[in-house]
Amino acid sequence: MTRYEDSVESMEQLATVWRSMVLDRDAGADVRDLPGIAVRWADCRFAFWNCVTLTDLGADPALLERRLTEAADLMRAKTFPGFLWVFEDLLDADARTGLTAAAERAGLVHAFPGTGMAGDLLPLPEPAHPDLTFVRVRTDEHLHAYADLNSRAYGFPLEHGRDGLAGSTLWKEDVHAYLGLRDGVPVTCAATIEAEGRLFVVLVATDPRWERRGYGEAVTRMALYEGGRATGLTRATLHATVAGAPVYPRIGFAPNSPLHFFGLR
Repeated sequence: MTRYEDSVESMEQLATVWRSMVLDRDAGADVRDLPGIAVRWADCRFAFWNCVTLTDLGADPALLERRLTEAADLMRAKTFPGFLWVFEDLLDADARTGLTAAAERAGLVHAFPGTGMAGDLLPLPEPAHPDLTFVRVRTDEHLHAYADLNSRAYGFPLEHGRDGLAGSTLWKEDVHAYLGLRDGVPVTCAATIEAEGRLFVVLVATDPRWERRGYGEAVTRMALYEGGRATGLTRATLHATVAGAPVYPRIGFAPNSPLHFFGLR
């Protein structure tokens, strides 16, 4: 696949996976595919489950301006905040140059950057780390630990993370979600889920007190290893934060589109 095809795949994987995630959180969630915009909005306190994504291919500056305004209007109508995801490679060159200014005119502010990644990397060898024991998420206690790790890693209040995951059957049965335990205490987590013939890596997090020890890479390898073993899939995709971007190429992922996350100003 070309980088552009990988970038389209990355956007489509987000729309597919987030449909499952937000409907798991709330069966009445706002899940719509509008012209040029995919709405995946649970309207819960966990901001990552409140998502709007631009889906036009090759949008020029005029179309981008219109979509950003439409997206901002959708976000203003919601109770809880979330993010607009923009895949830079899906815009034409002029729209990319003017993205930040156009977003500001729509009342949006840049929150943080990311990168789409993908790779034909499975199967992986069975992973191990001398400090960690891996446990699959199967109980509500596991889910709380998983949510709390994400809240600490991304700076959310603990109750916001729990609002996104607490009580989920999907996460205990269909998602290959793993905790990495150090001396019995959860310090890192990662998950994979099947999406249109690929494994999608979701909500990787490490307690900030235990970063830079290879824990995130190890637990991601575990989620990929077990997800691949269960499904037989060979391709995986993910969306990396700045902190995670150096880790994933070591596993076999290659970057595609830069990502931009915007919130309401």
